[in-house]
Amino acid sequence: MNQLTHGLTHDVTRNPTHDLSRELLGGPGPLLLVPDAVLLPEGPADGTAVVVADGLFRAVGPAEELERAHPRLDPVRLPGHLLMPGFVDAHHHLTQSFGSALAYGEPSEIFRRVWVPLEGALDEESAYTAAKLAALEALRGGFTTVADAGNRTGVDVDVVASAARDAGIRCVLGLVCDDAATDETSVLDAAGEHLAQYEGDPLVHASLAVSVPEAATDPTLRGTASLAAEAGATVQIHVNEHLAGVERSLVRHGRRPLEHLHHIGALGPQLLAAHATLLTPRELTLLADTGTAVSYNPVASAWKGNAVAPATAMADRGIRFGLGTDGTRGDGFRLADAAEFAQRIAYGLATGDSSCGAGWTWLEHATRGGADAVGLGARTGTVAAGLAADFLLVDVTGPELALSWDLPWELVRRGNRDQITAVFVAGRMRLWRGLPAGWDGPALVRRAAELARVAVEGAPITRVHPTSTAARARDTAR
Repeated sequence: MNQLTHGLTHDVTRNPTHDLSRELLGGPGPLLLVPDAVLLPEGPADGTAVVVADGLFRAVGPAEELERAHPRLDPVRLPGHLLMPGFVDAHHHLTQSFGSALAYGEPSEIFRRVWVPLEGALDEESAYTAAKLAALEALRGGFTTVADAGNRTGVDVDVVASAARDAGIRCVLGLVCDDAATDETSVLDAAGEHLAQYEGDPLVHASLAVSVPEAATDPTLRGTASLAAEAGATVQIHVNEHLAGVERSLVRHGRRPLEHLHHIGALGPQLLAAHATLLTPRELTLLADTGTAVSYNPVASAWKGNAVAPATAMADRGIRFGLGTDGTRGDGFRLADAAEFAQRIAYGLATGDSSCGAGWTWLEHATRGGADAVGLGARTGTVAAGLAADFLLVDVTGPELALSWDLPWELVRRGNRDQITAVFVAGRMRLWRGLPAGWDGPALVRRAAELARVAVEGAPITRVHPTSTAARARDTAR
C-alpha cells in the first residue's frame, strides 16, 4: 500500500471474517486484540493493539510492546479489521420505536400529533419492548451509547433502564421534568431521586429532561440545571427546533427559547440542547460562551421538515456537539454521512465549501464529541487506556473500504452497518454479525411487531399525509 493509504495491510483476496469466531472474542477474561488498525483521535494507527479487561481499555499501544508486556494473554489477531470507538447517539427516544415510520412526510411538531398519543398507549410490556427494540437497532448500527431524552408513557422510567441493560447498550436516561401543569417542588424532588438512583450503574447514567422550554416554569428550568450541574449530569431540552416554538417564545417572553434559557441562567455545560436548528449569530455566541452542548440531528431535520443546524459553524467556533438520530434510523455510519451531506447542501454549496469539515469532523462528533455532549466524555467515546471498552470491529475488506486512500472520509461516505462484525460495550461482546449476543433478537422483533400493531391502532394519532401507497393512488386518480 502506498503512502496515501491509511496503513491497513490486509489481503483483500481472502475473507478474514471467516477466521473469527464468536467464541474467540466472547470469553469473560482479558483480551489482547491485534487488528489491522485502531482508530485513535489523531487518526488510524496500524501496528496497534489494545488490552481489554474488567470493562475497560487497560492498554493501547504498539502491538509488539503489548504482546511482550502481557505474555500470559494469547493475542487475538483480527486481520482485515479496524477497531474503532462505538458511535454515540446524542438524541433518541427509545420508547418511540413502534412509530418510527409514522413520521415520513409529516410536517413539523409531530410530537403533538404522533409521539404523545403513541407513548400514551404503551403499557409496561410494550414500553420495555419498544425500548429494547430501539436499543437492538442502535447496536446493529454501531451505537454503543444512546441518550434517551425522556418519554411520556406514564411507565416508570426504570423500565427503559432495564431494557437498555438487557440489550447491553450504554444509556443516558432522561427523566422528564415538565411542570407547567404540576407542582414544581415534587418535580425537582423526583429529579433529585432519579439522579441518585443510578449512581454506580455500569450502563445507565441518569439525566434530566424538559420537553421544550415552554413546558416548564422558570424555577424548574433553573432547578434542573442546578441539580444536573451538581451531579455531573445533563439536562436534555428540545431547543429552537421549530419555527412555531420560536415564535411562541417571542410572544411569551420577548426572547427566543435559547435566549430565554440564557436569561434565566439555565445555559451551561450541563445543558444538551436537542436540534438547535434555528440559531442566530448571537445564539451561536451564547452556546460558545457558556459551554452548552448541542445534539445535531440531520436526519430528523430532513424527515420532519426542520431547518439544518449550522454544525460546521459550531465546529469552527468550538461549540460542543454530538450527532443524534432522534429515533429516525439506527446506523451510525449513515448518520455521519447525513451530518456532512446536510451541511454541504444547506451551507457548503452556496459558499463553495467543498470540504464541509472533512471526514474526520463528523467521525469525531459521532464518537468522542458525542460522548462529551451527553456528559460521558471522561468515560467513553475514545480508544484510550482507562476508558470504557465501547468499540466496534469493522470489516475493511469489502469493495467499499478495501481500496483505501483516506479512511476517515471513507468511513463517513462509504461505511455502513453491514461492515460491522462485532460490537462491544463495557468490554463485553453485545452484537455478533448483526445478532445480539446472549439473547434472542428475532423473537424480540416478532413480539414488538405484535405489540406495535395494538398500540398504534389504539392511539389517537393524527397524520397529515396518507401512506405512500394511498398517496400514489390518490395522485394517479387526479
